[in-house]
Amino acid sequence: MFENLRDIDEKLSALERQLSDPRLVSNQQRYREVVREHAVVAKIAELYAEYISVCGQIRDNQDLLRTEQDDAELVELVKAEFEELSQRQEELEKAIRIRLLPKDPNDEKNIFLEIRAGTGGDEAALFVADLFRMYSRYAETQGWKVEVMSSNPIGIGGFKEIIALVSGQQVYSRLKYESGVHRVQRVPDTETQGRIHTSAVTVAIIPEAEEVDLHIEPNELKFDVYRSSGPGGQSVNTTDSAVRVTHLPTGLVVTCQDEKSQHKNKAKALQVLRARLLDRMEQERHDRISEERKSQVGSGDRSERIRTYNFPQGRVTDHRINLTIYRLDQVIAGMLDDVIEPIVTHFQTEALKSAH
Repeated sequence: MFENLRDIDEKLSALERQLSDPRLVSNQQRYREVVREHAVVAKIAELYAEYISVCGQIRDNQDLLRTEQDDAELVELVKAEFEELSQRQEELEKAIRIRLLPKDPNDEKNIFLEIRAGTGGDEAALFVADLFRMYSRYAETQGWKVEVMSSNPIGIGGFKEIIALVSGQQVYSRLKYESGVHRVQRVPDTETQGRIHTSAVTVAIIPEAEEVDLHIEPNELKFDVYRSSGPGGQSVNTTDSAVRVTHLPTGLVVTCQDEKSQHKNKAKALQVLRARLLDRMEQERHDRISEERKSQVGSGDRSERIRTYNFPQGRVTDHRINLTIYRLDQVIAGMLDDVIEPIVTHFQTEALKSAH
């Protein structure tokens, strides 16, 4: 098993030689690629070295069991150690297999986090704000940067829609399974009878698209400028700084009015539009390839209900893997690893099954 990993140390040394070459630093894109590849190969090399060591210890224990049958106490000790080593061998095998799975090309990318109010009126809009705070706090713990690209506030602390660029290391790989309908069950502040209301919010995680990923012809775009308006219709400023960009071939529309500069709003709107176009192309490609559907958690459809946040019971349920935890206050405060890790593990396990 893992015969192709016998040369892993040689590959690691070759990457280290590249990194020590001063000429590489002058090509920043290539330098980042080599740094990323080195990190991946170094981890596999570390796991493989431990795997070889554990396999050797297992063989030694098997030899001892064959030759020391008369020493009952030693046999018991060896058997106990043998069980521990066998378990560790299985764990290492799985960890190595996961790291050898074909990589999602978007895993290293930054993302656009889009959160929109669904059913539930003002309560849904308030939950949009709650989810945005939750993801922002999680981003902080990961050392990521969050930049609001566009928002549509309702004036009581909620948003009909908010779009943010989240940038940092491995953002897409951690958040890609957050796309879908997030449902909230709680008693709104405005509810006098104490009744629990159910509202829904849609989250979309879209990988950032570079210009090299997707070229848009200038004649495919239509720009409109208008005055920004805030909650309740009051004027935010007196210049035509808000920008609406329409991609004519697809009819996709993006508006941006958060910046006071028309130039900045235009740049942000184009950034969001490029990501949405690439995401649409990816979705269409996934739809065409039925095999890829099988390897996704759920259908990957953004209209699919993925999670429920039940405030009266302090409960969070992920419907895709039947996960329920009673630490809602911590999750809403941004401690998302308890819900993200099981989903990532589930996906990796499914991918391993289909790889066999």
